[in-house]
Amino acid sequence: MSLYDALARPLLFRIDPERAHDMAIAALAASAPAAARATPPDGGGRLTQELMGLRFPNPVGLAAGFDKRARAVPAWGALGFGFAEVGTVTLLPQEGNPRPRVHRLPADRALINRLGFNNDGAVRTAARLADWERRGLRGAAPIGVNIGRSRDAPPERAAADYAGSLERLWPHADYVAVNVSSPNTPGLRDLQAAGPLGEVLDAIDGVNRDLARARGAAARPVLVKLAPDLEPAQVDAAVDLALERGLAGVIVANTTLSREGLRSPASLTSLEGGLSGAPLRERATALVRRAARRAGGALVVVGVGGVFTADDAWEKLAAGASLVQVYTGFVYGGPGIPRAIAAGLVERMDREGIGHVSEIAGAAH
Repeated sequence: MSLYDALARPLLFRIDPERAHDMAIAALAASAPAAARATPPDGGGRLTQELMGLRFPNPVGLAAGFDKRARAVPAWGALGFGFAEVGTVTLLPQEGNPRPRVHRLPADRALINRLGFNNDGAVRTAARLADWERRGLRGAAPIGVNIGRSRDAPPERAAADYAGSLERLWPHADYVAVNVSSPNTPGLRDLQAAGPLGEVLDAIDGVNRDLARARGAAARPVLVKLAPDLEPAQVDAAVDLALERGLAGVIVANTTLSREGLRSPASLTSLEGGLSGAPLRERATALVRRAARRAGGALVVVGVGGVFTADDAWEKLAAGASLVQVYTGFVYGGPGIPRAIAAGLVERMDREGIGHVSEIAGAAH
């Protein structure tokens, strides 16, 4: 049992979840000058991958939703994450849903949240990212920016709303994740249908190409984040659209509205919001496998959902993911989780005679 398991987590779990989260972010933000000098583990190069024109020291990333305001950017690589995703960021600042809006389900190693894209908006977030860069504190890990639709933007303005966010955040994003799958913004998941999603992606592509041309730089890789509650045919359609539009990849998957198989009392399971954590693991892995097979190697697949250990990460990689992301596992496992997962991957690679992380999927099949 780690020190976090024995001491820190029991104390933190006595505090309101969102307050505990804010305390953790504040502590990590305060450590930024020292943290920026640390580098993520790469397993002697065995965990490093070149994907989407970016170098990922290891495949273990921080999922969107933890650092919504880009307040702790230098800390993520220092903790061992091979990349991190900030946001979700909307064009306009917004407070999100009323509190309490985050709940722990310890019996299930899960969380339920209905935060509702609480964030500082694209302008202020871009300024904060620019400040980290100006101070030389951005860190060694790639930083993705996850963008979503502002709550006050009507469906017919969704494409312009996403494009406006990208226009402001583009200079500071190593890649862009398009969030159309959070269950906590009314009507957002409707954008996963091929028609509305196509309009959003077209608008994003226009901004991406224009800014790349104007700055003499490469266009930013764009990924779309999907919900785990999609039917198989809907997943196939989303992957096909990503291929058609020339996207870099898909992120599978966001939180779920399902409460199937939970052991927690009804007072918790009946709460509104998206469920994340261990109960999502098998469903997310199945969707990773489906998306990877449908893409046929033409898209980067990022596996999210129930990653707590190196074996959980291995499962996603073996299903066809090139990268994985952690959120709830970080809450329950503490700051040592990213390095522990990276080390555990190397140990298992040694046991199974695998030289490089990119070979895991091939070995599994």
